[in-house]
Amino acid sequence: MNCSVVIPVYRSEQILDLLIERLALVLPNIADTFEVVLVNDGSPDDSWAVIERLAKKYVWVRGIDLMRNYGQDNAVLCGIRDARYEIIVTMDDDLQHPPEEIHHLIEKLNEGYDVVYGVPMKMPHSWWRNIFSVITKYAVSYIMGFKTVRDISSFRVLRSALRKSFVTYNGPDVLIDVLFSWGTSRFTSILVEEAPRTVGNSNYTLIKLIKVSLLVLTSYTTLPLRFASVLGFAFTIFGFFILLYVLTTYFIGGSVDGFPFLSSIIAIFSGVQLFALGIMGEYLALMFDRISGRQAYIMGRSTDETT
Repeated sequence: MNCSVVIPVYRSEQILDLLIERLALVLPNIADTFEVVLVNDGSPDDSWAVIERLAKKYVWVRGIDLMRNYGQDNAVLCGIRDARYEIIVTMDDDLQHPPEEIHHLIEKLNEGYDVVYGVPMKMPHSWWRNIFSVITKYAVSYIMGFKTVRDISSFRVLRSALRKSFVTYNGPDVLIDVLFSWGTSRFTSILVEEAPRTVGNSNYTLIKLIKVSLLVLTSYTTLPLRFASVLGFAFTIFGFFILLYVLTTYFIGGSVDGFPFLSSIIAIFSGVQLFALGIMGEYLALMFDRISGRQAYIMGRSTDETT
C-alpha cells in the first residue's frame, strides 16, 4: 500500500520538525511507499524555510508554497491534487492529530469505505469554538447527506480516485468535505485520541468560524434562498390577515391605533425585506467571485523544483 500525507501549514515553524519526526516513525510501518506533502498556506513566519530544510533531509517530504494565504481547505485541495499515491491522509500541522492514529483510519478504509474521519473522543477547544464547530459540522453534514454531526474532521483518510469528481472545480470558496460527497456516499468515522496543542495558538477566531458557517450555507446549497422565499410568503399571509383586521375593525365602527400600529408593521416588513435582500446579496457576492476568475489557489514555489 502506498500513502500520501497532506498537511496544510500556517504559522508552524516551531512544530514541523517534531511532526515529521513522529511521521518518520509511523509511516514505514503503514505503507510500502509514502510521502508527506507540506502545503505552506502563505504563512507569515519562517515555515517555508523549515519545509525546504525538511525536504532536503527527508526524500519523502515535499513542499508546496502557495502565493498567499487561501485558507485551510484550499491548501488541502492543492495537496490532494498533487498527491502521488492511492491512499491520501489529511491532518493538521499542530500535532493535535497524532500520527500514531493513522493506521486505525486506514484499517477502517479497507473495510470498503472511500472516506474515513478521525473524530476526537473529546472536543479539545473552548466552549464557544466547540459550539460553532458543531453548528458548522451540522450544516456541512446536511449538505453532504450525513445523518450525524460528529462524522466530519480535518483528520481523514480517502482514496485518491475521489479526485475525479472535482477535477474541474476551481472556485475560490472551497469546502473539501462537500467536494468528496460529489463522488461517493461511502463515509464513516472512528473515534481517535486528540492531543492538546502545545505550541502556538489556534488560527481560527470567532470571525473566521462565522465566515465558514456562512460559506457552508451559501456556497453549496440553495436552502437560504428557499428559506427567504418561504419567509416572504409567510409574511405576505401575515400582512393579509393584518389587512382583514383593519377592514373588520373599520366596518364595525372601531378604530386602529395609528402611528404605533403603522410603525410596528413597517418595521417588521422592512426587516424581513432587508434580511431576504442580505441572503440574495451573499449569493451575488459568491457569483461575482466565481465569474471573476479567482482561483482556489495559485502554486508558487515547490521543493520538487530544487531537488
